[in-house]
Amino acid sequence: MRPVLSALMCLALGTLTSQGTAWAACDVKGAQIEEQIAAKPDLQKDANAQTVRDLRTLRDAAIVLDTYKYPGECEVLLGIARSLLSDPGKTIEQGGDTDEDKAEGLVEARKPKAAPEKAAPEKKAD
Repeated sequence: MRPVLSALMCLALGTLTSQGTAWAACDVKGAQIEEQIAAKPDLQKDANAQTVRDLRTLRDAAIVLDTYKYPGECEVLLGIARSLLSDPGKTIEQGGDTDEDKAEGLVEARKPKAAPEKAAPEKKAD
């Protein structure tokens, strides 16, 4: 995860736990993430495709959290996406981890793994 996302996640989670209030349903559609991405010329450049993918990943994760009845966490992710979208230039500047070993590890971690095969039960000798 990019350092910016980690820092924002910690900040947002701190805010979430300090408020201690019950959250209403998460409004992913109302956040208009896709519309905001389309409205930012900086994000339309090919060089910033990873930033756009990251924003869409945050939006998709918010949808999953809302589906599984985690509206507070969903709102936290939408808050992070809104924060990143508020200043795309700064977001683009801060992003871009170029550690190739880390990237390869993340690609490997994203690949679906097959379930381990169960060993055949041993036959008991008479």
